[in-house]
Amino acid sequence: MEAPRTRAQRRPVHGVLLLDKPLGLSSNQALQKAKWLLRAEKAGHTGTLDPLATGVLPICFGAATKFSQLHLDADKTYETVVRLGVTTTTADAEGDVVQTRPVTCTLGQVVEVLDRFMGPITQIPPMHSALKKDGKALYEYARNGETVEREPRHVVIHELELLDLQLDGDAPFLSLHVQCSKGTYIRTLGEDIGEALGCGGHLTRLRRVQTGPFDASQCITVEALEALDEPRRRERLLPVNALLPEHTPVTLDGDNAGRFLSGLRRRGAWPDQEQVAIYGPVGEPASTPVLLGSGHTKAGELIPGRLLSPIEIQQILEPAT
Repeated sequence: MEAPRTRAQRRPVHGVLLLDKPLGLSSNQALQKAKWLLRAEKAGHTGTLDPLATGVLPICFGAATKFSQLHLDADKTYETVVRLGVTTTTADAEGDVVQTRPVTCTLGQVVEVLDRFMGPITQIPPMHSALKKDGKALYEYARNGETVEREPRHVVIHELELLDLQLDGDAPFLSLHVQCSKGTYIRTLGEDIGEALGCGGHLTRLRRVQTGPFDASQCITVEALEALDEPRRRERLLPVNALLPEHTPVTLDGDNAGRFLSGLRRRGAWPDQEQVAIYGPVGEPASTPVLLGSGHTKAGELIPGRLLSPIEIQQILEPAT
């Protein structure tokens, strides 16, 4: 008779884990794996990567989930390979081949086409995406063989650098470095570049190397995280305020910190700022200021935005057990 399984006891964990998402796992599978390894009660990620994509996936735990939207909106940087001459149903290597065409473009034409995709562009979101229409993900329609109308999206390509290319042989390709705004579909970009070159194309590799201030050199793989003991796993967490690098810090005294945590506006000689990170002592007056939340200042008022709860702050201050 098998012994009953014991469930891992969850605990409050607060901070940001920079995970290098492996090939083949969905973003949610990677998140659930990290959540299990840290025995965390609450977690969320800051933007989906396709299962065939790898790279930077910030995972927010506990209080950090309150600020994850900031990184959904952040610029992203990718390295990708576009296989020329072959289009697929999904615009990547996972789909079925739709058409094969000869590749007859020159290096000069490639450079000219890439230049066309720099700056503000319009994209039609791919059918194989998680974008919702009428409450249903587009990929669900695609699985049923349906194609639905999609609204064009306006995105910005900040950088589009040609890293390598091969225009002849059995597998012609372009290797690209792309820095772009939120909402950019790299699969669509690769497909559109292929069409502009007259041969079509699809992605065979996609790696996110940076999102906001976080880059791949800071990340840990799932395997490396598994190899650590629990205390060292927790040491890999960045503090919650790592999500607020561009917020202007404002520090309150103990009395004002308590009122601010209650949701009350505070008055002071602050210039108008759209994004501020508020710190203050909690408990003993002489305690070190800790992050209380985010907000903005206008007309000499500090206006609360997303606030940490007193329980979350206490858990962050307590030593890990």
